[in-house]
Amino acid sequence: MRPDALCGLLAEPDRLTTFAAVVLGASTPSEVATRTGQAAREVAVALRRLEQGGLVTIAGGRIVAETNVFKEAVREHAPPPAAEEDLDPDRAKAAVLRVFIRDGRIVRMPAARGKRRVILEHVAAAFEPGMRYPERAVDAVLRAWHDDHAALRRYLVDEGLMSREDGVYWRTGGYVEV
Repeated sequence: MRPDALCGLLAEPDRLTTFAAVVLGASTPSEVATRTGQAAREVAVALRRLEQGGLVTIAGGRIVAETNVFKEAVREHAPPPAAEEDLDPDRAKAAVLRVFIRDGRIVRMPAARGKRRVILEHVAAAFEPGMRYPERAVDAVLRAWHDDHAALRRYLVDEGLMSREDGVYWRTGGYVEV
């Protein structure tokens, strides 16, 4: 079933309320009417339409909600996944970044120093060369990248990508786009 048809079936308040009652356990038209406060005729009309649309089935005199229809509609009509854009023009670096960065966040810090350096250079690019940042501002930027922002800040300093003096940080290494 197409997602728009599915939404159309539930767009009318009577059908939506009826379907909700069935999902929550009402298994006969009279139970649906009691739980929803709808007239028996409204419930019968809504159930007939929901059954025609495949959202409910009636088996052995009991109404059953077909909730799997939602998953099937999404799977069947989902747009193709967007091609991931490389985070770096260098294919080797892009491969490392793809493994360790998801949705703009570091999922885990690589143990290998070379891979960690690639990640840190990528993070360092978030800071403007020549700008001085108070520690609070550096932490705010790094929190967006990783939960352990303090460790990330130490890595950047240890790798020479950032320098620190009196609680003020500035970028001292990494790739600079001109």
